[in-house]
Amino acid sequence: MTSPAIHPSILNADQAHLAEELARIASADGLHVDIMDNHFVPNQFGGPSLVQTVLAHTELPVDAHLMIEQADRWAPQYAEMGCAIVTAHVEATAAPFRLVNELHRLGAGAGLALRPATPLSTITSVLGQIDLLLLMTVEPGFGGQSFIEAMLPKIAEARHLVSSAGLELRIQVDGGVTAQTIERAAEAGADVFVAGSAVYRADEALTAITELRARATATTALSC
Repeated sequence: MTSPAIHPSILNADQAHLAEELARIASADGLHVDIMDNHFVPNQFGGPSLVQTVLAHTELPVDAHLMIEQADRWAPQYAEMGCAIVTAHVEATAAPFRLVNELHRLGAGAGLALRPATPLSTITSVLGQIDLLLLMTVEPGFGGQSFIEAMLPKIAEARHLVSSAGLELRIQVDGGVTAQTIERAAEAGADVFVAGSAVYRADEALTAITELRARATATTALSC
């Protein structure tokens, strides 16, 4: 399993001072940008203009998480902008194989995301084609929610599927990641952690990132 990576979510950042907020997390491993359309989830946030602004103010790889309907139609533009990974929800993707191929053609990594209640069986056929599997550990749409502990067996099952198939794709968890829950998620098999409140509500964001990474790394080492 690869080294744990911390991807702060700008959903929890001060949008009025975005450049400064991005500078606060310069030591992170990546940057998670949520895109919401108020249809797939009951909230609206982000879009092409925000992503372009983020890309212009960070050197971190940007991970775009599309919580939108008709993901097949809209996802390629985020790859064209320069996002390192574009993740669409399997529940909103009509043709995942075609979308993954298109994202790869455009030079981006391809991810698929699952809501908490969506079973892993929905993505097993395409698992070998994607670069990232995102497992939501809260109901998507809002930041600051508590980690759903019932997702731990799902994370473990995903890790088993990936390992038994000899794949190297990363397993990302998003929602309720704190200094406490990151250890349990890492032990279950996650290796990319989206952290919003745990980073942006900390007095020192860089210290929070370092602590989260250290806790995940220590737990991963013990479980190997």
